[in-house]
Amino acid sequence: MSAHECDVVVVGLGPGGEALVARLAKAGLAVVAVEAELVGGECPYWGCIPSKMFIRAGNLLAEARRIATLSGTATVTPDFSLVAKRIRDEATDNWDDTVAADRITAAGATLVRGHGRLAGDRTVEVAGETYVAAKGVVLNTGTTAAVPPIPGLSDTPFWTNREALKAEQAPGSLIVIGGGAIGLELAQAYARFDTDVTVLEVAPRILAPEEPESSELLTKVFESEGIGVHAGITIDRVDHDGTTFAVTCGDATYEAEQLLVAAGRRSRLDDIGLDTVGVEAGKFLAVSDDMQVTGGNGSGGLWAIGDIVGRGAFTHLSMYHAERAAKAILGEPLADYDDSFPRVTFTDPEVGGVGITEQQARDKGLNVRVGLTDVSASSRGFVHGLGNEGLIKVVIDADRDVIVGATSAGPTGGETLSALAFAVRAEIPLATLSNTVYAYPTFWRAIESAL
Repeated sequence: MSAHECDVVVVGLGPGGEALVARLAKAGLAVVAVEAELVGGECPYWGCIPSKMFIRAGNLLAEARRIATLSGTATVTPDFSLVAKRIRDEATDNWDDTVAADRITAAGATLVRGHGRLAGDRTVEVAGETYVAAKGVVLNTGTTAAVPPIPGLSDTPFWTNREALKAEQAPGSLIVIGGGAIGLELAQAYARFDTDVTVLEVAPRILAPEEPESSELLTKVFESEGIGVHAGITIDRVDHDGTTFAVTCGDATYEAEQLLVAAGRRSRLDDIGLDTVGVEAGKFLAVSDDMQVTGGNGSGGLWAIGDIVGRGAFTHLSMYHAERAAKAILGEPLADYDDSFPRVTFTDPEVGGVGITEQQARDKGLNVRVGLTDVSASSRGFVHGLGNEGLIKVVIDADRDVIVGATSAGPTGGETLSALAFAVRAEIPLATLSNTVYAYPTFWRAIESAL
């Protein structure tokens, strides 16, 4: 086995890994970029990009169906082949990563295909070759769909998000196991293409990481659209007779043509050689604020970014981690870590959140005040009409008079969130926010009402 010297090895080329490779290579470092699947990772091929194309198509169908109430008549005939073709041709190049791979080499890095595995301090083995990194190794191995140990499930041809976004036709009926962001986004999008959809969630409510008001809002919207929502249930087993899935939950059995498992994500930490550097593989890797892995043999030179550090599984957060790791490796100054990151669930209504929830604030012992307003009753919500459901919620630390968390749900919930994200990050005083002029009639004017 031959050995190659370099400055840095980056294992895993999801968005954060790809950005880090380009940043370091353009700074003059010799970088080896390792990827076992497609350069670009989950987001552009099976996640963010194709799913938002799918959601956009479904939302257009929903808007067209609202014409009869608001402005005239329309005949809506869904054609799933159009969005399937757009995902294949425009988003994924038919799941070909040539363009992304060329970006890596154009930046001056060396691209190596294969499964990267640590083989000691600052050393990575890939496809029979050994790479020794003078500065160190960055792990960005990401996550894969978690498959719960439900009796019978593993013996069935169920979908994960990957199969759901590679499908070329919509099933007549679909059961979704999991009421988190991925499951809810895909459930609603398929329902808008006339798929009969049922969502099963074992937690007491769907969208459990967000505020309970958001869960209640989405449950009502989904049920009004004919999507079955069953939370707080126990799934006993899954069967498939060759044509139909049957999911048994106590005395109830739900049947559908297809089953989508969207029950969370699992870190890819198996078989990447963590034992060779004395790091114990748990659910996530513990890192310091410069993204350096803590523990292990203590010699340094090992960083981790993205989903595997357990600080949030979002593309924008992985990119943020990449920049912090780059600065640490290059010896550039680091600002304080931003743990008030925004997040958006792209259902209709969109549900955006930033900072901590009301319950998390109370668990921290903060003196909490809450502001809550109904977006549909706002000036913009009123003129918008059908499809105007939403809310603004602000969680305030009353002792400091700043917002520590906020929710923005509505037709443009993710966009309206931007003002709240800055307010939380910059700790803008309530006096300033209350003395701000909010344009009329906009959805974001509802922030003033919540305050």
